[in-house]
Amino acid sequence: MGLQPLEFSDCYLDSPWFRERIRAHEAELERTNKFIKELIKDGKNLIAATKSLSAAQRKFAHSLRDFKFEFIGDAETDDERCIDASLREFSNFLKNLEEQREIMALSVTETLIKPLEKFRKEQLGAVKEEKKKFDKETEKNYSLIDKHLNLSAKKKDSHLQEADIQVEQNRQHFYELSLEYVCKLQEIQERKKFEFVEPMLSFFQGMFTFYHQGHELAKDFNHYKMELQINIQNTRNRFEGTRSEVEELMNKIRQNPKDHKRASQFTAEGYLYVQEKRPAPFGSSWVKHYCMYRKAAKKFNIIPFEHRSGGKLGDGEVFFLKECTKRHTDSIDRRFCFDVEAADRPGVALTMQAFSEEERKQWLEALGGKEALLHSFNRAIIPRPEGSAQLDKMGFTILRKCISAVETRGINDQGLYRVVGVSSKVQRLLSMLLDVKTCNEVDLENSIDWEVKTITSALKQYLRSLPEPLMTYELHGDFIVPAKSGSPESRVNAIHFLVHKLPEKNKEMLDILVKHLTNVSNHSKQNLMTVANLGVVFGPTLMRPQEETVAAIMDLKFQNIVVEILIENHEKIFRTLPDATFPEPIPLSTSPPNAPPRQSKRQGQRTKRPVAVYNLCLELEDGDSPNLTKEDTPTSNLDSLSSPSPMTAAVHRPPGPDKNHLLADGGSFGDWASPGPCQMRSPMVQWLNMQSPASPSCSPAVTPPSPKPPPSPLSLSATVVDKPPESIVNRKARAVYPCEAEHSSELSFEIGAIFEDVQTSREPGWLEGTLNGKRGLIPQNYVKLL
Repeated sequence: MGLQPLEFSDCYLDSPWFRERIRAHEAELERTNKFIKELIKDGKNLIAATKSLSAAQRKFAHSLRDFKFEFIGDAETDDERCIDASLREFSNFLKNLEEQREIMALSVTETLIKPLEKFRKEQLGAVKEEKKKFDKETEKNYSLIDKHLNLSAKKKDSHLQEADIQVEQNRQHFYELSLEYVCKLQEIQERKKFEFVEPMLSFFQGMFTFYHQGHELAKDFNHYKMELQINIQNTRNRFEGTRSEVEELMNKIRQNPKDHKRASQFTAEGYLYVQEKRPAPFGSSWVKHYCMYRKAAKKFNIIPFEHRSGGKLGDGEVFFLKECTKRHTDSIDRRFCFDVEAADRPGVALTMQAFSEEERKQWLEALGGKEALLHSFNRAIIPRPEGSAQLDKMGFTILRKCISAVETRGINDQGLYRVVGVSSKVQRLLSMLLDVKTCNEVDLENSIDWEVKTITSALKQYLRSLPEPLMTYELHGDFIVPAKSGSPESRVNAIHFLVHKLPEKNKEMLDILVKHLTNVSNHSKQNLMTVANLGVVFGPTLMRPQEETVAAIMDLKFQNIVVEILIENHEKIFRTLPDATFPEPIPLSTSPPNAPPRQSKRQGQRTKRPVAVYNLCLELEDGDSPNLTKEDTPTSNLDSLSSPSPMTAAVHRPPGPDKNHLLADGGSFGDWASPGPCQMRSPMVQWLNMQSPASPSCSPAVTPPSPKPPPSPLSLSATVVDKPPESIVNRKARAVYPCEAEHSSELSFEIGAIFEDVQTSREPGWLEGTLNGKRGLIPQNYVKLL
């Protein structure tokens, strides 16, 4: 049972039970007062902790923003650029979250702490003051009654009557005060229910608003997360292929290091110990130097270097060689020595010591000494051994037979071209296909003797066995250059141009193969072989450098991009003629921007970029090991990726300018300079809600998806897009890009459209304007103010 009500009539009786009920009410109010006091203290601690958390989060975000990944080589893929930018995007998301948290912390003070302090001071404090008065009047009243009752009856009547009047007046005053106190006690008991709970409601409303904002940020982040996971997965898949190539090269060098020395500008180079003579009492010392010699100029460079002192590099010395003489052990108490005489120091010889007798012989040969070997320091490029596979009529027959069988029997097989066949069966089938006598007898379309994976592996093995890759050694570097830079359109144009520079047979076979791969990718829902997957498989098959180096292997990912472009643009590349001159890449600064995000409802469904899925098992039969090549190496699956979900797709992305700047035929590829991270970023980044410049897609066939904030003014040419002032009122503007409205509140327009009465919109990144009598929203980075 709760507190008993205090009846006003009991104020006149003032019974012991009435007093007990008053004390119960007072005890409850005291408990409430202590609770609110403790709650205010906890609330202030909560605010302090929130601010500390926010400061820690901001510091964490700051650390993320300042870190940058370095890459190996001279360029990054679009996926790598997106990953490189991801830490800054994480930092931005955290920063936005902490801004909302700061708002919540301020609201806690205003909506909870201050109202509770006011209630405690003005309401509970007032009751305390009333209690003090009530207790004081109680003491005064009953003390006066006691004193009055002790008066002698012998006093004069006038004196007694005056005393009676005084006591009665005091009792009336006490009753009035008692009534007011009782009323106040009961009032405060009822008032505290809403005066206390209402601030709590406001507090929770503010807290849930914060979580709702976090939820909205999480929804925006989810789109970015999905794209970033695809970037990460594609990069991981390329890493697996690159790693297998690097390990293969490492094993080759481990087995025969002499045959894999890199071609160098120097005739000979390596470490030698050089004797440094000192005054007679101190003898001589031997100092390790890195030595480089150019035979044509007879120029000798020596640089002291000591590994054990942390790699300290000393001052180098250069001289021109006059002659070199072998030193025998009877003239010096050290092995592997020879003397070198400088042309500008006649009569003065430097004594050098090689690491072994074999190395001394190599140096003597390079320096023109008496003992020479048949091989030189420079590594001649070792040609790949020619197999029986040739780019001839038989080769076209093999290609067509395999493609016909694959498209007839296994176009929907999961992991087509990814799952490899048994090595022994693949070799047997390829041998039969390469043999003129047995080739026509092999029935791949109807025979159950040959599995689809055996046929696909044989086809890849044939292409790898060609004396020269299908896309040739000569054009290998030229194909790689546009894949590293430029806009999507310029990449396609460059590769279009280069394909038509291939020898006719190479181009014809490449056409047949790429047309087939396009058909395979069209069935990717069934066979899981997306364009990205096929690029990973056929990049090393169709392209390879003439010299195997780590630097060349690092370009493997760009080979994959070239193959992706071929597949996605097969009709244009092989069915139309390119421009007569090599196309210059469209600068990123003139690429059309993306429209800013709308704060209103998102619309549409975006086309997701294909992701390479490699969770397919390799089959082993009869104890044979599969013919596991670098592109067939199974990589991690996509279990880590979250399930697909609808993504935003409302985008204003106009096509790029039609104007192409051309170079003379055979012009330099030097114009394809790799842009820095601030100039070019992955399409996965540019299609999401991020505060960064727009950038070209790595794949022209991919539909440009979700909207973006306007890019920084530095990302667009100052002659194309002006940075609007903070507030725009009654201005005119001209469209520099076309735009198609995707919402009734937006305007559609073509290049050159003139807008009237343009002013800043409440939607960030958008303007309001009038076109042909209709008023609506305009993407700010699509117009130039007049």
